[in-house]
Amino acid sequence: MDLFLIVYFLVGVIQDFLLTLNWRYVAKEKPLGATFFSFSTSVIGMVIFYNIVTRLDSDRSIIAIIVYSFGIAAGTFLAMKLKISKDRPVDVDRISKL
Repeated sequence: MDLFLIVYFLVGVIQDFLLTLNWRYVAKEKPLGATFFSFSTSVIGMVIFYNIVTRLDSDRSIIAIIVYSFGIAAGTFLAMKLKISKDRPVDVDRISKL
């Protein structure tokens, strides 16, 4: 397996984790957090798509997009399962039940 596929998967996880956090901040009407996470996810997405289009051949580009999409799905799952609060940033008990 090529290293680039692992990188695209991990970046997809990170990107959608940040996107889901962005939605949480929007729902809580916290504009600074929402703005930061919105900017972060936009930059990550644009850099990855630019990289896929310009640096990979046509066969590997399709595979990279699919792996990246799986990463995005995993990021959404993780962000939805984790309970984040001020008192305890990550609910460790809930992570173990994933």
